[in-house]
Amino acid sequence: MPLTVKPISVAEHLAFIQQQPRASFLQTPSWAGVKAEWGNLSLGWFDGDELIGVGLVLTRQVPKMKNFLAYLPEGPVLPWGINSAPTTSQLLPPMLAYLKSAGAFMVKMGPTVAVRSWSAATLKDAIAAGTASRLRDVAPDETYDDGLQLIEQLRASGWTQQPDTGAGFGDVQPRYVFQIPLADRSVDDVFAGFNQLWRRNVRKAEKLGVTVERADRDGLAEFHPIYVETAARDGFVPRGLPYFQRMWDAMSAEDPDRIRLYLARHDGAVLAGTTMVTVGDHAWYSYGASADIGREVRPSNAIQWQMIKDAIADGDSVYDLRGISDTLDESDPLFGLIRFKLGTGGRAVEYVGEWDYALRPTLAKAFNVYMRRGAIKQSVKARIGRSDKSPTDAGSK
Repeated sequence: MPLTVKPISVAEHLAFIQQQPRASFLQTPSWAGVKAEWGNLSLGWFDGDELIGVGLVLTRQVPKMKNFLAYLPEGPVLPWGINSAPTTSQLLPPMLAYLKSAGAFMVKMGPTVAVRSWSAATLKDAIAAGTASRLRDVAPDETYDDGLQLIEQLRASGWTQQPDTGAGFGDVQPRYVFQIPLADRSVDDVFAGFNQLWRRNVRKAEKLGVTVERADRDGLAEFHPIYVETAARDGFVPRGLPYFQRMWDAMSAEDPDRIRLYLARHDGAVLAGTTMVTVGDHAWYSYGASADIGREVRPSNAIQWQMIKDAIADGDSVYDLRGISDTLDESDPLFGLIRFKLGTGGRAVEYVGEWDYALRPTLAKAFNVYMRRGAIKQSVKARIGRSDKSPTDAGSK
């Protein structure tokens, strides 16, 4: 029997997500509440009467077009894999058919299926040797057949990928992320995996009296000013406090422990703040910031260490530091994205990235030309939102 794809209720969507060991928080129903300026719908994949997959679709009309862009950030949540049934060729056509009938001119999606990974040790050796300028120049420690085959299948089926900018930022959501594996590891194991500088900075923060607390929604008012400081220092446009309040409200209503806020204090002053999001056994560091003062007491190391310890205590298998650039060139300003995270002893992971399918080729071509000219690219990216846009304060400077 062929698969069918059709709208499902928020309750059905959430129930399916809750049954998965992991799924991106960008595919939870609450993310639609965060991206309130977009339209949205929850889609379900049915094999007969059985729900086998879901997708959060964000929809947006663009100027002078009556049709809309359909975007599935880090989704859909489907049984991807070489040995999975149904196959990719069976999973995607019914989604495309439904979205075209609903008025979409193009579909953009980004399955979180890994292609390659590199250990911190491998990357440190490559950086020290000066033999590689990008991740792709380094032989990976692992390659994943599921990801490699998915790329081949997407390309053969007419899906296309936007050109990489050369920094690993060709996509809206990050193609390269940095993760710390936690499964079957104790707090001591993870701490021992840190490099010497990380261990010293964590101990220094503790010795100098830095404290880390979990705050409630009211704490966002203390987080936001240092987030604005971070934006000014790192050169990105900050989101307003109402955005974070909306995120808190939407996610907390879905699950009281979906989102957490951490604040690091020293002598009563908030020096760093972060948000952590959890779905299944996967925890993400999503937003982070630090004040211009007090960086010598290492609040960013202290706050990360507390989040990692909490993730271990919760039984999470992955602590995800989110996006990195793919540059390994120490003179590149984007190198700071990976430098701080390498110290945790984790691994860099490359996903299959984001792919586009033109349902109405003429409109899709016009849209892509418009995007390349920069007329609306920054606006769309800001509105879709890279949830890791400010992750790196991270004491990396």
